[in-house]
This record gives sequence, structure tokens and C-alpha cells, in this order.
Amino acid sequence: MIAPIKAPGSNTRGLLAYLYGPGRHDEHRDPHIVAGFAMLALPDPGRDETATLTELARYLDEPVRLRNSEPGKQLTDHVWHCPVRAAPEDRYLSDTEWAEIAERIVQAAGIAPKGDDLACRWIAVRHADDHIHILATIVREDGRRPKLHDSGRRAGAECREIERDYGLRQLGTGDGTAERRPTQAEMHKAKRLGWEQTSRAWLQDRIRAAVPHATSVEELLSYLQADGIQIKIRRFPSGDLQGYSVGRPGDTNAKGEQIYIPGGKIAPDLSLPKLQALLEASQPEEHPTARRNRPGTPWERATDSLDTFTTDNAETGNTDDALVQAHVTALGELIEATAQTAPEHLRAELRAAATTFARAQRSKIRADHAAASDLRAAARDLVNAGSGKDGSALAVLVAALVWAAILAERWHTARGHAQQAEAARRTVQHLETACDQAAAEQLTALAHRQPREQARNTLAADVRAAVPDHAERILADPNWPALATVLADAEAGGHKPHQLLKDAAARRELTTARLPAKVLISRIQHTSRNPAAEAARKRSRAAAALPRQHGPQSAVAPAATAIDQQRRRR
Repeated sequence: MIAPIKAPGSNTRGLLAYLYGPGRHDEHRDPHIVAGFAMLALPDPGRDETATLTELARYLDEPVRLRNSEPGKQLTDHVWHCPVRAAPEDRYLSDTEWAEIAERIVQAAGIAPKGDDLACRWIAVRHADDHIHILATIVREDGRRPKLHDSGRRAGAECREIERDYGLRQLGTGDGTAERRPTQAEMHKAKRLGWEQTSRAWLQDRIRAAVPHATSVEELLSYLQADGIQIKIRRFPSGDLQGYSVGRPGDTNAKGEQIYIPGGKIAPDLSLPKLQALLEASQPEEHPTARRNRPGTPWERATDSLDTFTTDNAETGNTDDALVQAHVTALGELIEATAQTAPEHLRAELRAAATTFARAQRSKIRADHAAASDLRAAARDLVNAGSGKDGSALAVLVAALVWAAILAERWHTARGHAQQAEAARRTVQHLETACDQAAAEQLTALAHRQPREQARNTLAADVRAAVPDHAERILADPNWPALATVLADAEAGGHKPHQLLKDAAARRELTTARLPAKVLISRIQHTSRNPAAEAARKRSRAAAALPRQHGPQSAVAPAATAIDQQRRRR
């Protein structure tokens, strides 16, 4: 349930005309008062044919007129408006229940504190099944103004209590870092112009997409301008940036003038100071030649960069929240960079993941962005390199992003960041879908050339020895044949399957994994590819194990034959 408090208005009669009218799209049905400060005396044009909107407006405005009659106490913006809306999946609420909810909201907000007979005049109008509108005039019966400071936060907290009491969908408590909700005017304008997004949502997506390409705010604004975004810059006399605003092409006011929106009003972390703190912590731009000469593909290097996120921060319970927050912020940039460079059939889910994770990127905790410079450099490397062709490397990267997003969700949950944790949870769902799509062809190919039964049984014994708590789930996973192929290939390359499995399981717990064999495939492939593979191979060789004997070689597939030959040589 949400209860956004609108900016104060000056026309009580005008707002009543909207509440009792047909609506902008004939969506209002049976408008009537369900609660108010004095129900027995209230004229209700929705139930009484003799009552008029003007009569009701005068009744509500009476304390305002009395105050305005006194010299020096004139008040213009006196109309308080708060729509209260249930979630789409919530059950039907009766008029009586909506009346109780309205009373709780006005009490919490300070409009009509409980037991206060001199409080403001107010009504709650219902014209749809899923919401009501509370209208109040913010002058008390004694002529004083109500105490409305922080009323939005108090109303939001009361909504959380109402959700629990009425069995409604539970929303997270906000921390003041969410972007503004689109207004009715913004949504209607977007619909009128045939836009899928409001201007603020559209501009937010464009700015976040540009962040991985820039190492300074000046670069960012130049990139946006080259992308067709309208830019307005304010500078100090020294020439330093003072502020910036952006405009969507075609978004004009009634006079045909371009509408500009300051970055901080698009999202809190897109204000100039926040962007400066983020981008000034970036590593210097690398020369393209040096970038090309580094080992591995950009997707492989991006996966390598996530190792630090996975092992040094949230997973081990690191208490340096500034460092973890920086990594969570940078993770959003890496998801965005992956979405920009992935093949077309994966971009929809990855774009959805990047958009959803934007809410998880920020919290009240101040990030130490310099601590995540490697992760941010990997995102920049990815967008500069463009799309790659190694589908298996991309599948491994997306699998690593899934685990990183899971860690981000757990960290936010532990810190009480309910909205951010929910955003991270929904991001995981998008990434898992993208991971399934990215790995499908590769898994089919791996399963097609799986080792013969005897070799699979040998590898199954390795699974039971290395990860006994999850062995049966791994072997029952439809991806087990593909995992057996990966293990056979790795052993043919000099690794020991038992140690590889232990290392992979240590890097990512398997209890919550939907498909544990698939998770192990991506981890083992990453270990086999990255620069630390040699160290892993040395650990494998150093691990003590007795050689095992096999039956007749004629019944074993070529991959299994190579496994047996290497084990006999050892």
C-alpha cells in the first residue's frame, strides 16, 4: 500500500470536481465519501442528490476562510491531498475497511491526531476498488496550522502497519534513496505521445547506460549530448561545473520550450556531487593497445573482476560497509555493460536486470568508490571492446553476475535495506533467465559428448567425495552429463576433478542453487580459463589421492580413456 502526499494546492472545489468526476479516461465509478472528520454532517454529492460540490468545498474550507479574514494570516496553498492505493494483487477492501485505513493515515500524518477535537477538516473519497483519495484543508478548527513535518515518512510507516494488519502485500520501508514516482501528468503525457516510459524514467536509463563509458562528469555529459540528449550545464565563474539538467527530445511545455530535469530529481545518485564522487574514483583510461594485449576476452576479464566481489566482501561478512556498497554500485555498472554488449536475444532480460538493479545500487551508506575501481574498469573495458563471440564465456559471466546479485541481496537484507533487497531479488530472477538462455546451446553441446557410463561413474564418485552434502542433487540435475564432460575435459587438461569440485563449491554455496550442476559448470569453466588456473592446477596435483583402476578400455569413451590414462600415469 502506498500513500504519496501531493504538493499543497489552493482549490478545494477543483480537486473535488476531479474526485467526483468521470476521471480522465472514464475510470471513476460510484464516487462517494467513506470517511471524514464529521460523517453525520458532511454533504456527500455521491450519495445525496441535493448536495453540491460547492457546498462540500465551503464546508471543508470554513477554518481557512476564518484564518484568512485576520490581517497578516492569509493562506493560499491550503489543500492537502493524499491518494492511498492498494497493490494490484491485494484483496478487495470494503468501504468500512477503507474508512479505518483513512483514519489511520490522517492520524499518522498529523492531519487529525487521535483524540484531537480541533484537528483539520478532511474527507476520504472512493471512486475505484483499489484506492481512495484523502482531501484535507490544513487549518485547524482553532486557526493554527497542523504539524506536518515528516508527514510522508509517518504515513509510509503506517502503511506498513496497515499491510500487516489487513493481510496485504508487504512493501519494504523506504530510506529516502528511491527515485520519485512518476506523476499522473507525466504518465498521461507519455501515453499521449506514444512513449513507453515517462521522460524521467527514459532519461535515467540513458544516464546509467552512459556511466560505464565515462571517467568524468564532463565525459559523461559529452557522451549524452552525442547520444541526442538535450543538456543544460551551469558553471561557477571559475568554469567548474555547478550543476546539470537533461531533457528528452520532444518533451516540451505548452510554449514549445524544451523541458529540462536536474539529475538529482531523476534519481538521488544521479546528482552532480554523487556522479563526481563516483567517476572521479575511476582508474585512468587505458590505452586501447594495452587493453587488447591483456589476456582473455573482455567477458572473461569481467568474470575475473567479480572474484573480488564474491570472496572478499559480502560472502565473508566483511564489516566495511563503505567498501561493499562501492562494489554493489559497481556491480550495477557491470550488469549494464553486459546488457550493452550481449547478443540481441539476451539483451531484453539483461536490460531488465540492469534497470531493476538500479534501486539496489544506492543506500544511505556512503560508498568508497575507489575500492571498486577494478570492477568499474572491467565494465568500461567491456563497453569499449564491444560484443564478443565466445558464448560460453558470456554464460560464465552471467552466472557470476547471478551469484554477485544474490550476495548483494543478502547484504542489503542484513543491513535492513528492504527495498534494495527486493530489487536485488528481482534482478536475480532476470539474470537467471538470461543465464539459462546464454548457456542453453553450450549445455546441449556438452551433454551431447558426455563420457561413457564407466567414466561418469568415476566422476560421480569424485562428486560424492568432494561435495557430499549436495552430491545427490548434483547427480540428479539434468545438467549432470554436461558437468561430467566439463570435468573430463578439465582432467585431460591437467586438473584434478575432486579438487576442482571442492574449489567451485567453496566459491559459491549450493544450498540455494536451483541447478547445482549448472552452477558448478560455470565455476569450473572460469577456474580453467582465468589467470589463476595454473595455481588451481598445482593445488590439484598436490592433493593426495590414490589411483583408481577401471575395467576394459574398449567400453570407455575417448574422453574417459584420456582420464584413465592420466590417472594411471600419476
